[in-house]
Amino acid sequence: MSERTVVEDGTDEAGGGSGRTERESMYPFDTERWVGIAGAALVLIAVGVLTTQPGPILVGAVGVGYGLYTRFGEAPEATLEVARTVSDETPEPGDEVRVTVRVTHVGDTRIADLRLIDGVPPGLEVIEGPARFATALEPGGSATFSYAVRASRGEHTWGTMRAITRNPAGSRERETRLDHGTRIVCTPELTAGSDLPLRGLTTQYHGRVSTNVGGSGVEFFATREYRRGDPLKRIDWNRRARTGELATLELREERAATVVLLIDAREEAYVASEPTAETAVEASIEAAGQAFGALLDAGDRVGVATLGAPDCWLPPGTGTSHAVRGRNVLATDPALAPTPGEEVFHPSLWFRRFRRRLPTDAQVLFFSPLVDRYPATVAKRIDAYGHLVTVLSPNVTTRGTLGGRLVAHERRERVRGLRGAGIRTIEWGDRSFPVAVAGATRRWSR
Repeated sequence: MSERTVVEDGTDEAGGGSGRTERESMYPFDTERWVGIAGAALVLIAVGVLTTQPGPILVGAVGVGYGLYTRFGEAPEATLEVARTVSDETPEPGDEVRVTVRVTHVGDTRIADLRLIDGVPPGLEVIEGPARFATALEPGGSATFSYAVRASRGEHTWGTMRAITRNPAGSRERETRLDHGTRIVCTPELTAGSDLPLRGLTTQYHGRVSTNVGGSGVEFFATREYRRGDPLKRIDWNRRARTGELATLELREERAATVVLLIDAREEAYVASEPTAETAVEASIEAAGQAFGALLDAGDRVGVATLGAPDCWLPPGTGTSHAVRGRNVLATDPALAPTPGEEVFHPSLWFRRFRRRLPTDAQVLFFSPLVDRYPATVAKRIDAYGHLVTVLSPNVTTRGTLGGRLVAHERRERVRGLRGAGIRTIEWGDRSFPVAVAGATRRWSR
């Protein structure tokens, strides 16, 4: 059982939220800290009476006194106002952010035992000082504590602060939950990586992807009969000199690509090689950011989508404003949160929605760790619908255990299956993503 109140604390400090402290107080309960003391005291008294020894009777009397003492006093409600400030609301990834929390007791009852546990967002790591504090507060008194977190990509909102109060004996406890909105937004810059080996013709816009269409370009494609109005610079003067006939040179056109970066953000993709390492989702997002920048710089139209629940969709586009939108999506969209979401993923519904959104001339760069079967199935289905697919897979498997070796073997077989189906696959682990892309490009160009 609980009761909820909202207190306007009037604060409006940097990073301190909206100045509203929402308080939800639970009803007190026994901590069972002194369970059995009364029974043990009575046993000692009985033993002392039966043996006519005063020692057990005296100790038992003291125990009875402690038992009665624990019955007095209730755990007070933590009627607190919270002001939480951060040293930087828009840090860069890896920056240290100092968090300072100040609580003020606005009630009229002394709190003899107060424990505060701050609601650090799950995507942030506490690197200095615990995010908890213990103190006693008089009415109108205040206390301050601080700690530091390491910033990581995304939008991070502090959760509920837990305030636990006890009566002086510690036999009764009450928990109060305090919400005071605080957030930081960490948006990495888009860094263009290596040129990606795109496949085939996609759009009518001129770009860098070679086509099987003749027109204006830089590479010879074919010759045809001269037509009135053809530019002089494209007349085959060598043929004119040899045969006296006029012919026009056709050059291979290069056009811009339409590319959708599809990121596997299902719960299954939040895997890592070790507990402290970054997850495959983080590695995929970082690589997708490099791909996004490289493709935009090359004049291609780029969009972003996610495989998972919730999903996100940024239609393919170009230009500076589109680059800003893409940067924000990759950094702060809830579908790409540092930890898995709680929504249920429905594969069939997701695939139908994705197919409707996908432009007919788009190819897909699919980022997935391939730790289960479903991503390989998705890649093959997209390819079967006529969209060229390239799978880019961070390898987070390990061989230190029997289970790790089994997962690595199954993943390797999935990679072989994709390549056997004609789907290009690039994987990287210890090597950086640009190095892996450059190596694959060299192999495919031979």
